[in-house]
Amino acid sequence: MDESITAPNRLIAKRTAKKLEIPVQESYGLGKIQVEIFEKTVEHELKQPTFITEYPAETSPLARRNDDNPLITDRFELFIAGREIANGFSELNDPEDQAERFRKQMEDKAAGNEEAMPYDADYVTALEHGMPPTAGEGIGIDRLVMLFTNSPSIRDVILFPHMRPKD
Repeated sequence: MDESITAPNRLIAKRTAKKLEIPVQESYGLGKIQVEIFEKTVEHELKQPTFITEYPAETSPLARRNDDNPLITDRFELFIAGREIANGFSELNDPEDQAERFRKQMEDKAAGNEEAMPYDADYVTALEHGMPPTAGEGIGIDRLVMLFTNSPSIRDVILFPHMRPKD
């Protein structure tokens, strides 16, 4: 992305996070900082069913960029009672963009981002062979259990231990 557009806004976002005492790593771009601020200041306040749309491309490695603004994606999340219940988006089907985003994810992982995705060469190959546009939405029983048990994180209710935080 054009640094002349994102750099000044990243600096403003970084200052805002600091004022709010939200830690951000030096490697975070504008989109990641925006999401960190949202998660710490807004997410828990979304009591009524609420759709948040247009997530930063930086934090949406599989979502298609928005036609009008390449800094955001055609993605949404549904929140109820301060918790993310569903995540949906138009799938990215541009192999060059996808490969670049996977490379960026690998850089983020090397910089300490535990949630960064690995490079998926098979997926990029499928895109190169003409995978058609697709979309999806994910809501699982684990998210509903999280809602009904008033658990703050999906990791608290997930059945598979590799996703649970280590004590």
